Order: sequence, then structure tokens, then C-alpha cells
Amino acid sequence: MSPAGGFFGVYLLYCLNPKHPGRVYVGFTVDPARRVQQHNGGRKKGGAWRTSGRGPWEMVLIVHGFPSAVAALRFEWAWQHPHASRRLAHVGPKQRSEATFAFHLRVLAHMLRAPPWARLPLTLRWLRPDFRQELCPPPPPHVPLAFGPPPPRRRAAPSAQPARDPDSEARCSLCARELQDEEGPLCCPHPDCPLRAHMICLAELFLQEEPQQLLPLEGECPGCRNSVLWGDLIWLSGKGHQEAEDDEEFKEAHWTDMLETDQPPHPCT
Repeated sequence: MSPAGGFFGVYLLYCLNPKHPGRVYVGFTVDPARRVQQHNGGRKKGGAWRTSGRGPWEMVLIVHGFPSAVAALRFEWAWQHPHASRRLAHVGPKQRSEATFAFHLRVLAHMLRAPPWARLPLTLRWLRPDFRQELCPPPPPHVPLAFGPPPPRRRAAPSAQPARDPDSEARCSLCARELQDEEGPLCCPHPDCPLRAHMICLAELFLQEEPQQLLPLEGECPGCRNSVLWGDLIWLSGKGHQEAEDDEEFKEAHWTDMLETDQPPHPCT
């Protein structure tokens, strides 16, 4: 299940045009299906200048689960410019015999194990399983491998809900201590589930089933007994969502589309 309005992904495009064999492109999106259509439609349809006129393009891989658009954009920039990222200084440059696609997968493999990304509840999703290659080093144990398109984005439709005790909503379902708005309480994505909990309380509960992990991957919701992914709970918590919630205020314009050099973007752009 996809939480409403909280999808932030960084994808890898592969060019299927025989005139541009092996060309790839890394980008950010809140809507993968729409974004690949834009790339194949050219700049007039919202695509990037680096992909315009070179299609068709196929979105073969996407990493999602970022807590905010800013976090995803930082990941995007580092993946595009590993030589300029101080966190990837240990990753060697592209070799002459190395395909561009393979090089990007090698960079991604190291990114998933480098801070701060190694601490995020990310999902590695192959949209085209026939393109799949094993990453070396492999992703951390808490990063699940998924296949096929992500659940569609959808906003929760308003519906009549039974009256709830406001005091119960202001307390953690697990420890009964007061919830503070700034703490970003976790809520189950399943409809009508009453769960509201501190992040640390729910993490400790989930980790009882997988004590060897640093971050939980998934667990059974104590409110509705449904299985939930930790990444879904983080998305739904609302941390950072206001940075990209409204597509009219936040367009999928990439800093690298506006710059014709490989220099890092100015922080004010």
C-alpha cells in the first residue's frame, strides 16, 4: 500500500535507441509513470534536455523511500556526480572497459552502504527485471528488493469517520506517553487503523522479530495486525512532505537540467 502523497524516488533510465547505445540518465520523481512519459515526450512535454530527442527511454530501476524531496534530490545529485561527492571518494572512476550502465550500478551499490543513505528505509525496485544485475557490494539487509511498478500515488479520499477520543490520539498506542507533533508520530497506512506511536517504540517492537537488524524492514501492526513496511510508515509520518506535496509548487525540474556543466549546484538555486 502506498501512503498518500509521500512518494520520492530516484530512478535510472536506459536508452533503447540504437543510435545512442548504453546511454543512461539519473533523475528524481514523485510520479514514475508520468516522468518517463515526459522524458519520451521531449522538453516540450517536461522532459530533460539530456534525454530529449534521444529516446525511447525505459525506466529500469528506482530507489524510493526517502523521507523528503530534499533527501531524494541529494541522493540524485551524488549518483550523478560521484566524483564530486565527498561521501563517495572511495568509489573508483569509470573504467574504459566498463559499460555506463554497470558503472551507475556500481556507484549505487556503494551509495546504499554509505552514510547518510545507509540509515534510510529505502527500497530498491527493478521496474524491468530483465535488466537486473546483482549489486556489489549487496544492499544492506534492511533494504528490500522489489519488482514491478510501485503502488500508484493516491490521496486519501475524505470519508466519514467515527468520533475518536482526542486524548487517545495524543498518546502513543504502545507506551501511552504523550505524542508531540514535532516528533512525527507513526500512523499505520491501512484504513481505519487506530495506531499512533512514537518512532522508537514501534521500531523496538518490530526489531524484536529481527534483532540482528539496525533498522526494521517490516512488521505486524499492533493496531490492525496487518503487515506493514517500515518505509511506508516513515512516508506517512509526514516528515518533510510539505517540501514537495504540491506539484504546482514543486516541479520535477532538475538542477543538472539547468546547468550545462558538472559543477555542483549553487545551494540557492
